Amino acid sequence: MSYSPEETFSLGERMGKSIEKGSIIALSGDLGTGKTVFTKGLAAGLGIKREITSPTFNILKIYREGRLPLYHFDVYRIGDISEMDEIGFEDCFYGEGVSLVEWAELIDALLPESCIRVKIKKDPGKGFDYREIEINDCSFH
Repeated sequence: MSYSPEETFSLGERMGKSIEKGSIIALSGDLGTGKTVFTKGLAAGLGIKREITSPTFNILKIYREGRLPLYHFDVYRIGDISEMDEIGFEDCFYGEGVSLVEWAELIDALLPESCIRVKIKKDPGKGFDYREIEINDCSFH
């Protein structure tokens, strides 16, 4: 759980410091839950200093200056799953870096079972900034 954007960032940062090449993070959550905040933390943990923005209109942004490249996908605007082939997603998923996919549920059929699934949910009853963050990866604590 997270009670602030700073805590969400910190969780992503901790993951970024320990994540290994070839990892795929399937990130899901409604608009405004903190997916990009988590991604910014992950990038910081990888040593990426550049400003991280959601690649909503580009679908993919690549950041190469960290200890591992970060392939940041935002598939919210994907009309058909076959569009991922045009982007060359397999080169990223099975390359030398870390792939993070926002709105991953939209391309679930392309994701390997071994991907790290991160779900972020709001619960207004617990506060405006409260987020329940569920991570399905045995190796990350």
